[in-house]
Amino acid sequence: MRQWNLSTKISYSYLILLVPTLLVIIFMLISFVRFNDRYDDIINAAGVASDFSLDFKSDYDYETYLVIVGNKTIEESKLTSLLKEASGIVKKLQLLTDSEENRKRLNNISRYLSNLSVYQSRIEENLGQENKYADNLEIWENDIQIVTGLIEENMSEYIYYEIRDVQDSKAEYTKLYQRVFLGIVIALIFVLVLTLWMSTVIPRSITRPIRELRTVTDQISKGDLSVRSEVDAGEEVGALSDSFNIMIDKINELMEQMKEEQIHLRKAELEVLQSQINPHFLYNTLDTIIWLAEGGDMKKVVTLVGSLSAFFRTSLNQGREDCTVEEEERHIRSYLEIQQVRYQDILEYEISIPEELYSYQLPKITLQPLVENALYHGIKNKRGKGKITVTGERDGAFVRIHIEDNGRGMTPERLEQVQAALRIKNLQESKVYGVFNVNERIALKYGEEYGVSFTSEDGVGTVATITIPA
Repeated sequence: MRQWNLSTKISYSYLILLVPTLLVIIFMLISFVRFNDRYDDIINAAGVASDFSLDFKSDYDYETYLVIVGNKTIEESKLTSLLKEASGIVKKLQLLTDSEENRKRLNNISRYLSNLSVYQSRIEENLGQENKYADNLEIWENDIQIVTGLIEENMSEYIYYEIRDVQDSKAEYTKLYQRVFLGIVIALIFVLVLTLWMSTVIPRSITRPIRELRTVTDQISKGDLSVRSEVDAGEEVGALSDSFNIMIDKINELMEQMKEEQIHLRKAELEVLQSQINPHFLYNTLDTIIWLAEGGDMKKVVTLVGSLSAFFRTSLNQGREDCTVEEEERHIRSYLEIQQVRYQDILEYEISIPEELYSYQLPKITLQPLVENALYHGIKNKRGKGKITVTGERDGAFVRIHIEDNGRGMTPERLEQVQAALRIKNLQESKVYGVFNVNERIALKYGEEYGVSFTSEDGVGTVATITIPA
């Protein structure tokens, strides 16, 4: 007996169930749509026709008489509005009517309305002349009253035949409903029998090998990576079983590799921390404290010692790997206070991070390496005084912190080198070690869409932007 794959089984089961059902549904939909459209058009036409004033003849005749005897002017009368409203209704009905006879009636009404407009113009012209009262009265009696009567007669006939069409359509709809209902009952019985048979045979052939695979996955979830799948039922499940076994072997390899990666990652993080608290920075700061003390500037000595203490306290962070934006702000403020004493002739700084961003978390020592880059690669390479500005903002689902300097800036070629170095995933190949570590730690914690980015213009300055999730 031929072994069908899962896809073939499912496809045939769907076809067997769907074909009769679809045939019935298509037939039913086509019939219903056709009759509903016709029924809706008739109902809509009757509704629009009901807007046509049944008192149109009497209203128009009376308004015309008032104009002729001088009780109203043409402008004061409703003659124009009555004609406009009636013409609008007739145009709507012409779009909705399918009956050829009713279409002729509407054309007649439209022509009669045009005649009334002509008669109205003649009356208006006569009113401007003397001794035309008899002429206007003749137009009213022999023309207008006859035409309004014809309009009333045609509209009544139109409404009558539209209502009769509604009744005819209802009878056809009832017959259609009975035929469709019988077809649905027969199709449902057929589908029900097929479903009962297929619900036992096909699912059993599909679920049995899947249950066996689930048994294997349960063992794996308990930590037993020595188990292997021996399922061989159908093409897909057999291939899935083989892939499953390969996956288990890969998991074993990846677990060993992950252990090594974790060791390397931890070493890299420790090296980043140590690179920020380097002997040169400490030596230079202590040297600055010494010459300030020798110069008798004790106030600056106290300030510098306090800033150095705060810098180290934030760097150590009680052993925690993450800190808040507020703590990072204190860290770079301490760093810049120290550096401003050393480079007071060339360095200004401004930190303006909104307080609503203080509670967001990010890896510790994230901002300081970028501030240090701004100082040593931007400000110090520029003639005259430079400024470092640190700002923050909430941008939808992101929090962004910008470190901007107005220093030397980067050429487009150098900017591309820095950006390419950030995209490299091998720490040893990166040319921007400190910034690479900051970017990598953010990406590891939050995802590849977060991290550090740069914009720069040669001779103008550089902006480093850190992006973390809000």
